[in-house]
Amino acid sequence: MNQDQRRSAVLPCAEDVEQIEAWINVLWLEKGLSDNSLASYRRDLRQYAVWLNARQHCLREAGRNPLQQYLNWRLEQQLKSSSTSRLLSCLRGFYRFLLREGQISIDPTLNLDNPRTSRPLPKTLTEEDVEALLAAPDTGERLGLRDRTMLELLYATGLRVSELIGLQLEQINQRLGVIRVVGKGDKERLVPVGDEALRWVKNYLATGRPALVRDIREEALFLSQRGQMMTRQTFWYRVKRYALESGIDKPLSPHVLRHAFATHLLNHGADLRVVQMLLGHSDLSTTQIYTHVASHRLQSLHQEHHPRG
Repeated sequence: MNQDQRRSAVLPCAEDVEQIEAWINVLWLEKGLSDNSLASYRRDLRQYAVWLNARQHCLREAGRNPLQQYLNWRLEQQLKSSSTSRLLSCLRGFYRFLLREGQISIDPTLNLDNPRTSRPLPKTLTEEDVEALLAAPDTGERLGLRDRTMLELLYATGLRVSELIGLQLEQINQRLGVIRVVGKGDKERLVPVGDEALRWVKNYLATGRPALVRDIREEALFLSQRGQMMTRQTFWYRVKRYALESGIDKPLSPHVLRHAFATHLLNHGADLRVVQMLLGHSDLSTTQIYTHVASHRLQSLHQEHHPRG
């Protein structure tokens, strides 16, 4: 195999790249998807295009048979059915775009079924675990106060970690006790902040953040030691450290507190649609996964306390 053949085996053809980018631009313009979502769609399509190119096909000309072969190949590679479902969703949108543009006459994804997926229950914490985690930071020093405030806010609001890290000063209204959050797809929502979390925010703004500020023009709410907006990696490291200190032996990440927020609300009788709104889910089915966690908890409580449990 010469050099050109080796390069063509690992890269999509130029026509495929051009069509992929055209569709990505349409998604950005029409749907306002986030950079992460666009990157995922681009990656899925390029991987399929590379597979096709190695078999002398391109995206526009490949029909149903190559697509079915690719799905079978993914099955043989034991790739997750959830990622294959995401790929199919991506391909459906892409081929509908080509159909709309008159570049194909038949949609090869038509009537293709999604692979069956068994959606795993989200990992969560008990209320006792959360209390231990919240108490772990040393609030007598500035970083500990910052971290306690972040953990309190994360558990009180159910924010995504990226939303928490990216909070700006103007997004929090202490008088009304709400945060204006810009979530996926640049969709805004107002999230109430409980009194306890709000008390920590006020304390941090009064004594913690001023000690971290290096540039008065910095608008990020939570600052690193260098006075800049924190990274996800830094916060994840801090959470992992506090989990060890508080004796929590469960797999833990900042996202687990978001799961705990939703599960504990449902355990205490919150309406599912209210939880959906607070989490910023566009589809109720995404939120319904938490009802299974809550029902497992209720079942264990029943077995523990009911005389005939």
